[in-house]
Amino acid sequence: MAELTERLATVRARIADACAAAGRSPDSVELVAVTKTVPAQDVAALIDLGLSAFGENRIQEATAKVAQVAQLRPAARVRWHVIGGVQRNKVKALVHWAERVESVDSVRLADALDTAVRRAMDTGQRRDPLSVLIQYSVDGDPNRGGIPRADLLRLAEHVSGCAGLRLDGLMAVAPLVGTPTEEAFADIESAAAELRSEHPSATVLSAGMSGDLDVAIRHGSTVVRVGTALVGERRLTSR
Repeated sequence: MAELTERLATVRARIADACAAAGRSPDSVELVAVTKTVPAQDVAALIDLGLSAFGENRIQEATAKVAQVAQLRPAARVRWHVIGGVQRNKVKALVHWAERVESVDSVRLADALDTAVRRAMDTGQRRDPLSVLIQYSVDGDPNRGGIPRADLLRLAEHVSGCAGLRLDGLMAVAPLVGTPTEEAFADIESAAAELRSEHPSATVLSAGMSGDLDVAIRHGSTVVRVGTALVGERRLTSR
């Protein structure tokens, strides 16, 4: 618990400093704790420290964890984000607990999510449409997911027509190699602005992780997804 407390304070200070440098309020940036492979006990500890948004990318693991966290902290208002690639055969499971899917990058995935959400709503298993972000690919690497700039508005228009989905913005990951970080986030910022020009309510920009959240905030990120800087490279299993 002490380690989590210290790490969280450091991350929050980084966010505050980056916002100050950009002339923004720290309240304009949401912190999503990336908790893939992290046990439910540590998620409960992070809840106790004031966090409420958690990112997962392994649907089977997350489905079990959501139930465990609900038992550990039944009064907590927890918001679960899916932040990695989603196989279409997994969407039926995630629509029962996910508040947002940040990695929609194809019409086929959007349609699968839309169908599953509408079915869950019709049967009373879900109340609201699913918030989605379109994942934008900066470098076109097919192994990292995302859609190229040329197809961004076409997919956005399709998503906006899905009754079970709510288009809330853009998500992107900076390239691992090649494009310098500053240039990559400038490109992401530009793509987000292009999306907003056609869909003014799509104001969320999820960009920036442990190593680059500072530059992401400088380029307009409203959500940072932080794993390593919070929970380290290992499973903590807090006591």
